[in-house]
Amino acid sequence: MGMTITEKILAKSSGKKFVTPGENIWLNVDVLMTHDVCGPPTIEIWKNEFGDAAKIWDKNKVVIFPDHYIFTTNKQANRNIEIVRNFATEHKLKHYFDPNSENYKGVCHIALAEEGYNLPGKVLFGTDSHTCTSGAFGMFATGVGNTDAAFILGTGKIWEKVPESIKFVFNGNIPKYLTAKDLILQILGDITTDGATYCAMEFAGNTVTQLSMEERMTLTNMAIESGGMNGIIAADEKTINYIKDKANNNYELFYSDADAKYKAIYEYDVSKIEPLVAKPHSPDNKATVKEVSGTKLTKCYIGSCTGGKITDFRFAAQIIKGNIVKVPTFLVPATTSTLEQLKTEKYAGEYLINIFENAGCFITRPSCAACLGGPEDTFGRAKENEVIISTTNRNFPGRMGSKKSSVYLASPLTVAASALMGVITDPRSFI
Repeated sequence: MGMTITEKILAKSSGKKFVTPGENIWLNVDVLMTHDVCGPPTIEIWKNEFGDAAKIWDKNKVVIFPDHYIFTTNKQANRNIEIVRNFATEHKLKHYFDPNSENYKGVCHIALAEEGYNLPGKVLFGTDSHTCTSGAFGMFATGVGNTDAAFILGTGKIWEKVPESIKFVFNGNIPKYLTAKDLILQILGDITTDGATYCAMEFAGNTVTQLSMEERMTLTNMAIESGGMNGIIAADEKTINYIKDKANNNYELFYSDADAKYKAIYEYDVSKIEPLVAKPHSPDNKATVKEVSGTKLTKCYIGSCTGGKITDFRFAAQIIKGNIVKVPTFLVPATTSTLEQLKTEKYAGEYLINIFENAGCFITRPSCAACLGGPEDTFGRAKENEVIISTTNRNFPGRMGSKKSSVYLASPLTVAASALMGVITDPRSFI
């Protein structure tokens, strides 16, 4: 019997020729990533457990991206950054990206890709559940808790159980009114938030190969919303072209065998999928945009690791150009590179950033911002009784701020159309 792409990568990492789901193995980690929220407790546990002789297993494999609560006056948030900054300085970590320097990058999951840390065949662990985003590059990537991260920090190893794999096959030319966000919302509605618990979610089909790397990252990013251990897409020519100027050639391509065993296989014809939303208060509370059309909004939000990539803003610009938003609309580029592209890239003869500014949108510096709520002075944070439509990944009570707010998750096309009307609006009205 053959192996899936996830099983092959884990076999290589563990030094085995073959692994099977349910088997417990030691993995050799290629990259450990953390940020300002989970970095401090990870560092504290590492110090406590390894004692005075604590050493980092490989300084070249530790990456720190402060990105969550950084542009704030909150003292606790500022203290967290100080802790990771001091740690990076003390141990001379060259892969530390300080928010107060020109070296700042932005949201960790997109910055990992832009800075060349995402390489096919590698194993990446991060102290953030959306670390699964990196699986878009044909690698194994997943989130872990602070204790596991501290163990990796000291040893470079982790004890894991090989997951079963579930395959999601999308075929057909994706319509102009759909994005990868609609595809993953379709999956979430079908299998629910625990439908892939501790499974590898493998995305395939000719629709997926048509997607840009940024759009593929949207699929793998939200694997965790179904309980998935990791999301993964086999590397292809687009993958290689994306990384060729960003990383070394030290990677290996893996592909699932034709006779690999899957827990389940789901197949979709994208021509039959409509623009979708996730209604409050769960990412699997699926509805078509038509079903909730006309719902009055108080705020629109385009940002996060899920919906703040350059492709998301390109989608939004198609609809917003030449129009004025009717409700406060907040835009948060995921990375400094994305922000720079907004300033230098044009759509229909106009710079993207000017399209949004002329429409009345509010644009801020790259960070996680309101996706994880944040302190009171967080840009775009939800207030009481607000109804928001957002390109983010979660809409649990309080996720974007006040527990008394309601959040609808949607594609950047749907959010842009809704911003122009002040109510939830089907993007097909503008496309």
